Amino acid sequence: MKILVTGGAGFIGSHLCERLLDQEHELFVVDDLSTGRYENISSLVANERFHFIVDSILNSSTLERLMINCDLVYHLAASVGVKRIVERPVETIETNVLGSHTVLSLAAKYHRKVILFSTSEVYGKNSQLPFNEEADCVFGPTTKSRWSYGCTKALDEFLGLAYHKEMGLPIVIVRVFNMVGPRQSGQYGMVVPNFVRQALRNQPITVFGDGTQTRCFTYVMDLIEGLTRLQDRPDANGQIYNIGSTESISILDLAKTVKKATSSKSEIIFIPYDKAYEEGFEDMQRRKPDISKIHATVGYKPSTSLDESLAKIIVYEKTQL
Repeated sequence: MKILVTGGAGFIGSHLCERLLDQEHELFVVDDLSTGRYENISSLVANERFHFIVDSILNSSTLERLMINCDLVYHLAASVGVKRIVERPVETIETNVLGSHTVLSLAAKYHRKVILFSTSEVYGKNSQLPFNEEADCVFGPTTKSRWSYGCTKALDEFLGLAYHKEMGLPIVIVRVFNMVGPRQSGQYGMVVPNFVRQALRNQPITVFGDGTQTRCFTYVMDLIEGLTRLQDRPDANGQIYNIGSTESISILDLAKTVKKATSSKSEIIFIPYDKAYEEGFEDMQRRKPDISKIHATVGYKPSTSLDESLAKIIVYEKTQL
């Protein structure tokens, strides 16, 4: 099968490309390298079934040439990371909304199946755990740019489902919860790579807020396993699926776990959200998915524990020192 992957040089995208090549697919990868890195896919470029194009998903002429020749689209390209969202809100909104419109409209035109990446951020400030796919989206005020990412991804979902309803676009939406693994950048606020790098250097481990906020971290290859099962399921078309782990941990306990796993001498320090991001910054106190729907559809169940994930990440980060 010929597959178009947008954002394929990113953390998740590069791992996905590796798996798809292992499955003998031919890949066409578009990435503008704004947050993705060429190093993530440098080992793949010699493969004759891997084609890499440096361009923006806003370039409709490039995407249309690729869309015509592909059977399936994985749409990952987006502005990500809380820090980037706060610092560059215009880019976040335009890339996520206009870029997704370009991808989805062309996919609908040529009737290509789309796996659309969304995020747990669409649940916003909803406090009813675990989040299931029918739960309400509860966002903060538009004066706080932090919520713009979740809103843009929710709009992507609305648009994708609208194309499905009106034009029969085969689309599957996956809401991703806190993925971790080798190659993840900490540049835009991703907590696990930042903690591991700080710990390995015996630098202060910086916990934002009071550290009581909880998250569920999932190893990236568990995500990839679920995705590749969904791509071949026509009964998944028009559906939304949470994908992630249900193993919760507070950010403070995560810092302690990383410190112990790395035998680090780092001090754990606390930084108020106002100083870490911007004045009046709001965060979700808890985030946990209900994954019963994807389990019922494709048998998805994460198999890598947080301790195992951290061990793999630590090994990788040591090679980067």
